[in-house]
Amino acid sequence: MSSSYSNGDGGHCVEIAEGSPGIVPVRDSKNPTGPVIVVADTTWSAFIANLR
Repeated sequence: MSSSYSNGDGGHCVEIAEGSPGIVPVRDSKNPTGPVIVVADTTWSAFIANLR
């Protein structure tokens, strides 16, 4: 996973992996062997746009 977004104390981490054509894998960085949610890159882009 290449990108990480955390709160100020390092908790509540979400990581995304970049470089996978057409998809964005997302996981909880505190649980690296746990499940990964895979979403379409267009869905991820819309999600981020709505957060802003």
